[in-house]
Amino acid sequence: MRPVVFAAAGVAIGGLAYLWWSNQQSADAPPDSPEDAPTEPSFLDDTLSQISNLTTNARDAVDNPNVQAFLVLIRTGEGTIGPNGYRTLFGGGLFADFSDHPRRAITRSGITSTAAGAYQFLSKTWDEMAAKYNLPDFGPASQDIAAVGLIKRRGALADVMAGRFRAAIDKCNLEWASLPGSPYGQPTLTYNRAQSVLLAAGANIIGAVA
Repeated sequence: MRPVVFAAAGVAIGGLAYLWWSNQQSADAPPDSPEDAPTEPSFLDDTLSQISNLTTNARDAVDNPNVQAFLVLIRTGEGTIGPNGYRTLFGGGLFADFSDHPRRAITRSGITSTAAGAYQFLSKTWDEMAAKYNLPDFGPASQDIAAVGLIKRRGALADVMAGRFRAAIDKCNLEWASLPGSPYGQPTLTYNRAQSVLLAAGANIIGAVA
């Protein structure tokens, strides 16, 4: 199936490039100098980013420094940045067996959840990612791959790798309720705090997060 994906991507890029060129030709006048050129991403830039997000393999992206920094940010928000983060259950308890998601429904403050691990995967979400990426267990390496898979599913992996962290956060705060701007009404990190965490984790940030 991979050649079909890349062929389709190539056709999309070619067509979009032509549309972009046509629009440029029909403009009233080109900018007088580089300083006058638009600074916002073009339609073509956005589309190429989406294609990159689709074609980037989550396993290959795990070791990218910006991806590692973003994973640190998620764990910071989820309260799992410590040494036991990958063993953490919803509510703060710990599990001992990494052979599979613990699948324990725990109730705290009137909320019942199966969330577990460094990225607080619900058991259903974990099953989807484990099947998609053929993950052998619930160990730290598998959790990292699954988290990158969720970032990719939200359309944010290309943004993370390119350093566009504000855009990535605003896409992934629907997945992780602790990220800035999340609409779920739970306590969140601020954008300022997120920027500090990313910088401390060695992220190469393009533009401002806060």
